Amino acid sequence: MNSTKIYLVRHGQTVWNVKKRMQGHQDSPLTKLGILQANWAKEALDDIKIDIIYSSPSNRAYKTAEIIKGNRKIPLVAKNNLREINLGDWEGAMIDDIHEKYPKKYNAFWRTPHLFQLENGESYYDVQDRAIRELKGILEQHEGKTILIVTHTVTLKLIMAYFENRSVSDLWDSPYIHPASISMVEIKGKKAIIHQHGDTSHYKENIIGW
Repeated sequence: MNSTKIYLVRHGQTVWNVKKRMQGHQDSPLTKLGILQANWAKEALDDIKIDIIYSSPSNRAYKTAEIIKGNRKIPLVAKNNLREINLGDWEGAMIDDIHEKYPKKYNAFWRTPHLFQLENGESYYDVQDRAIRELKGILEQHEGKTILIVTHTVTLKLIMAYFENRSVSDLWDSPYIHPASISMVEIKGKKAIIHQHGDTSHYKENIIGW
């Protein structure tokens, strides 16, 4: 039986990551370190035959995907369902300000994600529904192939939680998904084998970022 392999990479560090601003559907450019991180991921994946790349259309993810793709003749497809969680009015705001103004909701975001909800944003379950629906379609279309998905922290955590059978309430249990970290899942029949999860061993410097 041929297995399907799926690599999942978070985008590299961004300007708003450094400034501690929430991003969500809004965007900011990769920093110099973020570009380095994306290149480190590229080097780690260079010797792997990847059949197709899917990315969030957000520039920080798509740029990371382009760096990893390099000169290889691999299709690169943007999918809206791979975008980060929509955080409504929080997007672009300083994290400390959000914590001060919305302490209960901010704590729910990290500590009780199954209860988190913004009036003009998405819940974790909203993101889970669209991301897993997209994932299933990708896996069905490319059975037996090697796939790369470049996306965001919450979206990637929810995809990995699907493979782990982890509940949304436990979503933020370790490992954390650092910038340009690599996760890899091999699917054989109905069995998902996790080989990497938030791996940063390809980093050339001991700089994690946020």
